[in-house]
Amino acid sequence: MAQEKLPDNPGTVLTLTDQDVDQAIATYPFIVVDCWAEWCGPCKMLTPIVESLAQKNQGEIVFAKLDVDKNPETARKFGIRSIPNLLVFKNGQKVGDIVGAMPEAKLLERIRALKG
Repeated sequence: MAQEKLPDNPGTVLTLTDQDVDQAIATYPFIVVDCWAEWCGPCKMLTPIVESLAQKNQGEIVFAKLDVDKNPETARKFGIRSIPNLLVFKNGQKVGDIVGAMPEAKLLERIRALKG
């Protein structure tokens, strides 16, 4: 299966898989990967918040989603035990986790603190 090219400056939430998550982490200077599952209520509450942040922070922060049920390799690799779990990467390195659903302003504050 051919890899879809990652967009240069996405203003929407990317959908990642075990196959392209490493490429995305390497491509974007600052990326937040929302690890979620279809059955997770708090994950569904977080979805519109992440979509809103992706639009409002285009060019500064890239947001992506990864379904842990369909992509168990990534969940295992990063030791994800509970969801929603947002993995935060800066210049290819994991700089933090944000676990649980929270209001948009609080989530953005936590992300900016990790961005430095």
